[in-house]
Amino acid sequence: MTASDPAAPAVASRPGAVYFIGRALLRPLFGLIYRPRYSGQKSIPAGGPVLLVSNHLSALDTLVIPTAASRPVQFLIKSSFFTDSGPLGGAKRWFFTSIGGVPVHRTTGRDARAALDAGVSILRAGSVFAVFPEGTRSRDGRLHDGHGGAAWMAHETGATIVPVGLIATATATPFGYLRRGAPRLEVRFGTPLDLDDLDGLPGGKARREITERMMAAIAALSGQERSGSVNASSRD
Repeated sequence: MTASDPAAPAVASRPGAVYFIGRALLRPLFGLIYRPRYSGQKSIPAGGPVLLVSNHLSALDTLVIPTAASRPVQFLIKSSFFTDSGPLGGAKRWFFTSIGGVPVHRTTGRDARAALDAGVSILRAGSVFAVFPEGTRSRDGRLHDGHGGAAWMAHETGATIVPVGLIATATATPFGYLRRGAPRLEVRFGTPLDLDDLDGLPGGKARREITERMMAAIAALSGQERSGSVNASSRD
């Protein structure tokens, strides 16, 4: 992959002041609008690389995870947010760069590898990176099988894997909690996965086992039924 390759990921940058100001504003705002429940934030180690692996129900997920987490969280972001022209395009590029976003093209196999390499660069910088192993949003509410990319990144970097269970992000509406019986938006951070027993396993077998353990932990936190198949319902 050369420097001019459009699939090459940007060098990972840490979130700047905009990220911290935005999180400081969003947390009380979300508290007012959604009254979310957060639990398990102490499961995130205070230092070192951490891979958060979560179910994916809504576009809101990329906001509620960083809002709830105890450390700054970075995501891969579609490259189109960095390449639009004009004043609005420039503003979006500045914003997503400021929050530590990494632009990734997501149309070919090479681009998928570029996304993995970008995630590895974030983790090797000692940061927290969040991914959705299902690859896309679940349209039917079930938890679909995870792809192997998250396990590969963790295996390559030795990052601590912390599972995350999101509840009701797809159905949450502003002030919806005022309705009796309405589900409450929740973000649950689980216990870091213990993978010590996988030392010495061949790489492919270890990654498959890591993927299965990730999805089992996410299911336990989110309460979702597992579909037993990959999610092919969306490209989001």
